[in-house]
Amino acid sequence: MASIRMLASQGLKVSSQGLGCMGMSFAFGPPKPDTEMIHLIRFAVNELGISLLDTADAYGPFSNELLLGKAIKGIREKVQIASKFGIHVENQLRTYRGDPAYVRACCEGSLKRLDVDCIDLYYVHRIDARVPIEITMMELKQLVQEGKIKYVGLSEASPSTIRRAHAVHPISAVQLEWSLWTRGAEKEVIPTCRDLGIGIVPFSPLGRGFFSKGAQILEGLADTDMRKKEQPRLEFENLKHNKKLYDKLQDLASAKKCTPGQLALAWLHHQGDDVVPIPGTTKIENLKENFGALSVTLNKEEMQDIEAIFHEDCAAGERYKYMNSTTINTETMPLWKWQTPGSL
Repeated sequence: MASIRMLASQGLKVSSQGLGCMGMSFAFGPPKPDTEMIHLIRFAVNELGISLLDTADAYGPFSNELLLGKAIKGIREKVQIASKFGIHVENQLRTYRGDPAYVRACCEGSLKRLDVDCIDLYYVHRIDARVPIEITMMELKQLVQEGKIKYVGLSEASPSTIRRAHAVHPISAVQLEWSLWTRGAEKEVIPTCRDLGIGIVPFSPLGRGFFSKGAQILEGLADTDMRKKEQPRLEFENLKHNKKLYDKLQDLASAKKCTPGQLALAWLHHQGDDVVPIPGTTKIENLKENFGALSVTLNKEEMQDIEAIFHEDCAAGERYKYMNSTTINTETMPLWKWQTPGSL
């Protein structure tokens, strides 16, 4: 069973590894059957002790929260639900919103879809640069006081924004992309989190499946799978280069008698007790494999061997093909410039 750890200094306790639920309903091809995904989620909770379940209103949109709401019936006391708001899609146009009315409406909608009285960890999914983070945080603070959310998180925020948000109400977790080939956050964002006692939740810790299967990850993917359309690291010459990285990872994993994916996850687990990765999967066998990473121990020399290969600039290609798909290290409008919500 997964061990339980304090994710942040505010008291949030979660399993040492979480479960990302996005791919069950969104982005990685057609949605998977609810019955199969409910079985997987309950297996993760009941058999492996995984308690942190990650979703968002944007996944679907909405269908992933509905799925999770069904899955946690009867086991609510065993899990911590993490959901997110802030990505607004209308007429196929994607924007980011952090104005108070939107924050509240999103929270109310997520509570209904999840069929819970309180969301354990509620993230700002993407930062709205037009709204001072203090304004967004004041509404989140009010939702905490009302008992609708317990803890507040940020995703893809800059160090300055994290500090400004934390000054209004304690931030319990920052979600960011962190893996063997995505290490930019180690310079400033992660040190900022540690300075403030904020937990770190890496998403895509397996490089969207690349560290589990290498180039074979592309085989049999649906045309609607984002990895076929929006992942430069899996395209053409970039893939040829990155496959060499995977081959080296495979060699290291063979020496450790584990899988490449387990080694990639174990490297993250060895970054500190404040790090809780949330690998996603839709298959029980992959879930078990990912869970097995918790049993892989690495010494200082082995960590150095891994990092000699997977340094910050090791990968060919950007994180996303269309960089408006993410807002990395987002700064927000200064508070003194904020006048009225009508300025949005």
